[in-house]
Amino acid sequence: MKAEKKFRKILGTVSRFFIFFLLAAFVTTSCIMLFISALQVSIGRKFTQEEITLAAKITMVNVVLISIVMATIDHLRRKFTVERPVRRIAEATAQMMEGDFSVRVEPVSKFATDDSFQEIIACINKMAEELSGVETLRTDFIANVSHEMKTPLAVMQNYGTLLQTPDLPEEKRMEYAKAITDASRRLADMMANILKLNRLENQQIYPNLTTFDLGEQLCESLLQYESTWERKNIDIETDIAEGVHVSADAELLSLVWNNLFSNAFKFTEDGGRVTLALMADEKYATVKVSDTGCGMSAEVGAHIFEKFYQGDTSHATQGNGLGLPLVKRVVDILQGEIGVESAVGVGTTFTVKIRRTQHGLEEDR
Repeated sequence: MKAEKKFRKILGTVSRFFIFFLLAAFVTTSCIMLFISALQVSIGRKFTQEEITLAAKITMVNVVLISIVMATIDHLRRKFTVERPVRRIAEATAQMMEGDFSVRVEPVSKFATDDSFQEIIACINKMAEELSGVETLRTDFIANVSHEMKTPLAVMQNYGTLLQTPDLPEEKRMEYAKAITDASRRLADMMANILKLNRLENQQIYPNLTTFDLGEQLCESLLQYESTWERKNIDIETDIAEGVHVSADAELLSLVWNNLFSNAFKFTEDGGRVTLALMADEKYATVKVSDTGCGMSAEVGAHIFEKFYQGDTSHATQGNGLGLPLVKRVVDILQGEIGVESAVGVGTTFTVKIRRTQHGLEEDR
């Protein structure tokens, strides 16, 4: 393979030399013939055959020398302006194909090549950076999924073993069975959220736009948690504007409200308060979900939309860190905005702004 490549390189050099030779021979011969014709007319004398033969030999030598010089200059030009950047790019892409995304192509001197290679190198470096980020996310995702699966699987295994104990009291049997059921439900919910998030991130779910009353949807979602707020004696405050209609995907938006309400009730202690507000202008419908729970620091708030991130480990058994990333992705797909305000020991407020019409989404469809 190397011998064939070297042969082709030599053949290319020889071919370029002959091209330069023919070009130089044609240009030089034409110029000499014109010069001799003009000179004979101007001095009124014809050159002898010997003189013409001598001039032809000198011209031939000049043609060969000019061809060698031009071929050498072209070879050096190609070596520094084409072969060197191409070799760097080829070596870098070969490393990327082997899985090394930390490689970067060193930019070539502006005096040694044109801007086209600079643009290609910049694009390859950007691609390597993006691939490196994707690889890191993939590795972290696999590690996080494995870690999150270990806990419910360990619970199911341990309580399953305990259920095999002879003469186990009925009360304990029910307790262990419930622990296994809760762990399996948590595992199933995590798998369902992973699939939803994967489909959303790969744009395999396309918004099904319908016009509906957002206030009614919020009330219906909130009522699903009635047993929870009654059990924890949580006060509910609502300030919902009437007649706020939006053109959006109702099913996707229900994921947003269910996750926000679930978090609000999960982190609000007994006797606390959860507030729901809806207001609207011509462009956006704004929903605020507030609670008087434990709140979170600015450092935690900066990571809450990352997969599997759980700032409050005391509630880790009640979630899997996928709810808020799912919320963020849905809001992004619907061209909305989401923000959070929180203070430790005071509570948290999530603000979601949804476009009342989704013209851009309709065009994409």
